[in-house]
Amino acid sequence: MAGSRSVVLAALVANGAIAILKFFGFLLTGSAAMLSETYHSISDTGNQVFLLIGLRYSGRERDQRHPFGYGKAQFFYSFLVSVFLFGIAGWESLKHGYSEITAGGHGSEAAQGSVDFLFIQYTPPAWLDPLWVNYTVLLAAFAFETWALWKARAEMQRQIEANDWSGYKEAFRKTSDVTTLTALTEDTIALAGIVIALVGLFLTQQTGSEIFDQLSAVFIGIMLMGFALALAWENKRLLLGESLPRDEERKLEDIIRANDDVADIIDFRTVYFGPGRLLVSADVAFGPDLDTDEMDRAITEIERKLSEANESVRKVYIEPETDDHPS
Repeated sequence: MAGSRSVVLAALVANGAIAILKFFGFLLTGSAAMLSETYHSISDTGNQVFLLIGLRYSGRERDQRHPFGYGKAQFFYSFLVSVFLFGIAGWESLKHGYSEITAGGHGSEAAQGSVDFLFIQYTPPAWLDPLWVNYTVLLAAFAFETWALWKARAEMQRQIEANDWSGYKEAFRKTSDVTTLTALTEDTIALAGIVIALVGLFLTQQTGSEIFDQLSAVFIGIMLMGFALALAWENKRLLLGESLPRDEERKLEDIIRANDDVADIIDFRTVYFGPGRLLVSADVAFGPDLDTDEMDRAITEIERKLSEANESVRKVYIEPETDDHPS
């Protein structure tokens, strides 16, 4: 959890700094597009706050109403982030770009030379080139986002190595640390969005056509919405109580079968009750000659080996059966 918290704090600092930079860019240029980007970064900052709330809430001790603790709070708040990423950042960017295209480049307030903010009409100075201010702000934002992405990538790489996953594709499918996954995804698409925005600005500068800047907003919106849907899907599977992937379950089953006192596994189930918190339940048939003490020792040994094999295993319930159980 400490690794996830440091990742989210890094993203929070980066997004907060970027929001301030974009806001000053707006004050200097009066650009409505930069004001829209300010709202976007404020939304990203709010997302990190939600993730921190989820981390704090999930750390509460279990009680009578929540016997397995509050670990799934992280899944819930990460799901909220994916919804906000889709609904605010993605949809608003797509809508803004589309409205600018359909307005023929004359729909923005910036194009009219002034913009209203907090009931004050602001007109940028004539000598100031808004394009170069936007370049500077976006490049600074790129630096901050790169730092946040480096933190998130380092934590995810640690998990990949600890679980012997093949890479990020497998980690995205198997990880239960949705907080780090969300931060990593958000930082990645933020960097991609900055690159798209810079390309749009450059092409607009070179051609004099606003269509490239407008199309970049549309592409960013589509990209944000696509990644938000993927994040929502990943969080949904864990909110509904997903088990380990089948290949991981087989490894745990093999550990149980390797015990000399085990005759068969009648039923085997796993479920995540929080990030990195896995419950294992198994109905195990033991040999008929085992007495109670020997069976207890066998169960204790199985529980120990399961926990050693997978660090996510926090709860193990073994229901003993005899090997003459009904088929």
